[in-house]
Amino acid sequence: MSAIPLSHILILACTLFTIGFIGVIVRKNTLFILMSLEVMLNAVGVAFIGAGSVWQQADGQVMFILILTLAAAEVALGLALLIQMQRRFNSLDIDLLSKLKG
Repeated sequence: MSAIPLSHILILACTLFTIGFIGVIVRKNTLFILMSLEVMLNAVGVAFIGAGSVWQQADGQVMFILILTLAAAEVALGLALLIQMQRRFNSLDIDLLSKLKG
């Protein structure tokens, strides 16, 4: 079985990261922005896993576990923020986020 070249893995990771970045920049819905951030984190995880696989090191897998931990914390805080926004404003528009004070 032949291994996938690192350049192909990095192209996939860059494509996913670009899609996530465009989603963060273009969208106004907070839920879609959080989903785009998840895509970006997964793209970084793909790059770490691919590099670790090519170089026969477990460091990429360890970094991916750390990325998954960060993503879980981001989801927990993001969903709490979404619930607060929906309760107060009945909208998930990112521009209303500045009104959540106190």
